[in-house]
Amino acid sequence: MGIHFYFIMRGFGSKFAWLYVPHVINPLIVLRVAFGLLMAISTIRFMLKGWIREFYVLPRFHFTYLGFGWVRPLPEWGLWLVFGGLLILSLWIMLGFFYRPSMALFFVLFTYIELLDKTYYLNHYYFVSLFSFLLIWLPLNGRFSLDVYWGWAQERHTVPAWMVWLVRVQLGLVYFFAGIAKISGDWLLDAMPLKIWLRARTGTPLIGGLFDFVWVAYVMSWAGMLFDTLVPFGLMWPKTGRWAYGVVVVFHLMTAVLFRIGMFPYVMIACTLVFFDWPWLNLFSQGGRSSHAVIDRRCLRWFCLVFLSVQLVLPMRHHLYGGPVNWTEEGYRFAWRVMLVEKTGSAVFDVYDPQTAIAWRVYPRDYLTMAQEKQMAFQPDMILQFAHYLEGEIGRDVEIRAEVYASLNGRSSRLLLDPEVDLTAVPYDWRPRPWILPLDEVD
Repeated sequence: MGIHFYFIMRGFGSKFAWLYVPHVINPLIVLRVAFGLLMAISTIRFMLKGWIREFYVLPRFHFTYLGFGWVRPLPEWGLWLVFGGLLILSLWIMLGFFYRPSMALFFVLFTYIELLDKTYYLNHYYFVSLFSFLLIWLPLNGRFSLDVYWGWAQERHTVPAWMVWLVRVQLGLVYFFAGIAKISGDWLLDAMPLKIWLRARTGTPLIGGLFDFVWVAYVMSWAGMLFDTLVPFGLMWPKTGRWAYGVVVVFHLMTAVLFRIGMFPYVMIACTLVFFDWPWLNLFSQGGRSSHAVIDRRCLRWFCLVFLSVQLVLPMRHHLYGGPVNWTEEGYRFAWRVMLVEKTGSAVFDVYDPQTAIAWRVYPRDYLTMAQEKQMAFQPDMILQFAHYLEGEIGRDVEIRAEVYASLNGRSSRLLLDPEVDLTAVPYDWRPRPWILPLDEVD
């Protein structure tokens, strides 16, 4: 059996030998500069908007991720140090200064901030955390870096092709899964939620008048699905790469103007520059020796296989739960489900003390910030977390039930959870949540 496995692996290696063919390092260098610059701008923007205090200092309670309840906010001065560190590290990454330690520490600090409260979960925050982890292992300081200039790293003109393609495939998966998620009745047959969003954008200069027409929402819905699904293939094919990138720029700038979704459009515009080889950079050199390091093929092969396997499986995990994921939210995060829902909710909690037979009603606004209450009101796992937190605040065993109404993509408001379930008796874990009521499609 061991002999058979050996020959299988040898066959696997020979079939994918092209992954180890030298490829110009230029795409990774451009990526490093663009990524570092965007992260610096994003960090400055976060600090200037006062979000450090608003998101992490003022709230009494934070909705932590499952398994990361131990992650807590530092005092305000400590959080400012973290963001100051992120700004410095972003600039060091851009300049290729102490590149690997800088990228590793950036990943740790950025992921720490992301884990503090899932109220503020955004796909591009997850993308940055994931991407920064991936880039730790790649020699993005191989050219045009202070590390090379000061002799701390050898100049590289090439890297194994797998390094460039690993980054490209990861970016492609973001687009592809976002497109697959849009193949749904709401998005394609009802043009939801674009119908709702575009009606609120009729005042947009030049094109706002078009948003009064329903057909525009349908065209944009279908175009969005086709863009996300097909653009990674267009970027990967040299004959269509430049045209595809032009579409990327136009698409993301339009979404940035219309929907105000933060830095995500600009991050994607910058990072997709990695799909080009930038041959004109070969006209310049920092001097020093050019190197093409010997790579442990077996370790790297398994690293790539495991990493990409996780990225392929994680976005599909909602199929293990059943029910419409946009309603149940089970498996919704970390799955590149971008701009798919317009969801609102309202929640109140009824507490019953069996020892005293006293019952009373609790309103989340007395404990949460407006942003936390808004997000919690339609996300079952956050509702469950708040119920457990509320019991802790009361300080004794009580029964807590929630009356939650939610509306998804223009549907009428309806009960989201079984109001008879005592949430304090429900464990907070990965298991399916049968107390989430099914979405009745009939209004």
